[in-house]
Amino acid sequence: MTSSSAGTVHLAVYDTFADWETGYATAHLTQNGYTVRTVGLSREPVTTMGGLRVQPDLALDELRPQDSALLILTGAAGWETGETLAPFARAARTFLDAGVPVAAICGATAGLAREGLLDDRAHTSAVSFYLAATGYAGGERYVEVDAVTDAGADGTGRLITAGPTEPVAFAREVFALLGVYDAKKLDAWYRLFHDSDASAYEVLQGE
Repeated sequence: MTSSSAGTVHLAVYDTFADWETGYATAHLTQNGYTVRTVGLSREPVTTMGGLRVQPDLALDELRPQDSALLILTGAAGWETGETLAPFARAARTFLDAGVPVAAICGATAGLAREGLLDDRAHTSAVSFYLAATGYAGGERYVEVDAVTDAGADGTGRLITAGPTEPVAFAREVFALLGVYDAKKLDAWYRLFHDSDASAYEVLQGE
């Protein structure tokens, strides 16, 4: 995809947002015609885990699934310290109910588990016992893989999950879900950025 009409992807941002976890996904989405807009609890600036200051483009109460191609949630300390980020998990439920996909990595998977969104879906995270500590009912659906996409019971409301050390696999699932690259180019992209396979660069340049 190279068209500017590819759509808008919304990236949730909050204090201690793990900024490295979505760098591959957002950079290559932008290069392929998507607009990435940041969403905060409010429009007040937040500070990422890497110390970067981010001014959200819109507040969470302004976000509507029908305006989005995907909602991305990353890890942050806030997922482990009370209910501060719970509104983002509830927003994820709204997206999935509307048939708009959600992608969650690292601590955001625990937020979705607490919201009950992983009880009936194939999913992954850092380790199974990390999610088990949330008290969720989806342990039997946990998959030991880098990243996984669940299509939902009726093929809508697709959900991507990944562990904190897998930003490349996370991005691969995002690209596959949105159809950013065809299968051959997606495989080459993954081999280049995950495996440092220099031969994959020729495939990417040749298409």
